Amino acid sequence: MAAVILYGTETGTGELVADAIADVLAADHDPSIFDMAEYAAEDLNTDDFLVVVCSTYGEGELPSSALPLADELDEDKPDLAGLRFSVFGLGDTVYDDTFNRGGEVMAEKLTALGAVEVGEHYRHDASSAEKPAKAAEAWAERLKPVIDQ
Repeated sequence: MAAVILYGTETGTGELVADAIADVLAADHDPSIFDMAEYAAEDLNTDDFLVVVCSTYGEGELPSSALPLADELDEDKPDLAGLRFSVFGLGDTVYDDTFNRGGEVMAEKLTALGAVEVGEHYRHDASSAEKPAKAAEAWAERLKPVIDQ
């Protein structure tokens, strides 16, 4: 099954994480990577496995590059029944109540339209010593058998 990796980022970390995930999935899942700003909701395909990489901006908002797709999902309300996805969120525990909210918002939007979140919803903490790309590689290894289910 092919993996489509969509990233939403404000500073570029989301794109680096998406690249790290793609490297791990490359051997078995023919990943393609897209900035959410350049991906249309109508292109979501239940034959693909969707990986969402999303940072959190400001007071728990989506990053600017995620807004076009999020708005399109809200407006068009596509039927996403049968679409399976997993989320790698980026945030900072300095923001208690809104920590990793960007990834959660995207997951809520997708599930409200019928998609099913599977595997571990990862919440990276920028205040930790853990490097996001390294965390993403380990997470993607754990994701491989989930994609194959």
